[in-house]
Amino acid sequence: MLLSLLAQARNIAFIYALVGKNMENFVVSARKYRPSTFDAVVGQAHITDTLKNAIRSKQLAQAFLFCGPRGVGKTTCARILAKTINCENLTTDIEPCNECGSCKTFNTGNSLNINELDAASNNSVEDIRNLIEQVRYPPQGGAKKKVYIIDEVHMLSNQAFNAFLKTLEEPPSYAIFILATTEKHKIIPTILSRCQIFDFNRIQPKDVAHHLEKIAQKEGIEAEQEALQLIGMKADGALRDALSMFDLMVTFSQNRKLEYKSVAENLNILDYDYYFKVVDSFLAEDRSAALLLFDEILRKGFDGHHFILGLCKHLRDLLVCQDATTLTLLEVSDTIRKKYQQQAQAATPSFLLSALSLASSCEQGYKNSKDQRLQIEIALLKLASLKQVFSVQSLLDDVKKKVSS
Repeated sequence: MLLSLLAQARNIAFIYALVGKNMENFVVSARKYRPSTFDAVVGQAHITDTLKNAIRSKQLAQAFLFCGPRGVGKTTCARILAKTINCENLTTDIEPCNECGSCKTFNTGNSLNINELDAASNNSVEDIRNLIEQVRYPPQGGAKKKVYIIDEVHMLSNQAFNAFLKTLEEPPSYAIFILATTEKHKIIPTILSRCQIFDFNRIQPKDVAHHLEKIAQKEGIEAEQEALQLIGMKADGALRDALSMFDLMVTFSQNRKLEYKSVAENLNILDYDYYFKVVDSFLAEDRSAALLLFDEILRKGFDGHHFILGLCKHLRDLLVCQDATTLTLLEVSDTIRKKYQQQAQAATPSFLLSALSLASSCEQGYKNSKDQRLQIEIALLKLASLKQVFSVQSLLDDVKKKVSS
């Protein structure tokens, strides 16, 4: 009995050691695949090209302001810029070599010439005075510049901003400041006027999906293109959010395989198929099918407002598909695009415009309605009767023409 218990204890200890080891080795994708060169930055070519040209022509400003939504690469670009400025052996493409002493100390986090300050937790006058005191000392180890990265700079108090003004306006020749913020409107104009401002864009879903596809290949994960596209759309332009969702979906998946249906279910996203079926019921004038589909959606736990918003977007996408010149505005995979084109051909522009108007009116009145389910059901009944309305209207127009003739 004692030997059996000891054997079980050894097995349990082994399992815990194995799990603990795997957990220690795991690094989230947002950190593991954080870009270390300008070319690796996703969806910000207008920023990276400008910075590389400034380094090439030796026309670097002494203060930069990187602004834009969260998760688009502001802090990442600030670190790459700081690293590239002090690199001793730049490549022909103006990228850091990752081999010189400056690059190695940066990669290990031991650089004395690149300082980061989180203004969210260091936003007082005293913190800025300490920073100004550090600026007085020139770069160490033969480095060219001393770079100061201030993240979430909009969190600085007005007194801290005022204390920072003089140094920002007339810094030593070796000092460069890179400020990053998600809320440019909160920064006082006197600071803005002293910086070169770079506006970062939201990253397009197709660029996010392409980046996730590369990561999936490196990690040995089989992923459907539609699933990655869905993560890209859900991330709303933030690559960091997309990478967090990607890690979560890999954890949920079986056999390290990402499928569209499982991703849609786990991210609580209504499947495209539901909207295709709902619009098919409108085109077939099948009011019962429209109501039953909406009931099924509610029973699956989806919010009515979420459904009507998605229906508006679906109708908009169908309108976009009816003109070849606007087809590029449809941000879906090639497989889904074909389904949109097929359904768009079955409907007239006037039908889709009227349907979009009705759905939009329903969405606007949804929050103020006392019976929100009934609000949407009335809209669905109207939408399923649209073709009949158009038929009656065409008959009336024919009668008017005959009478007038």
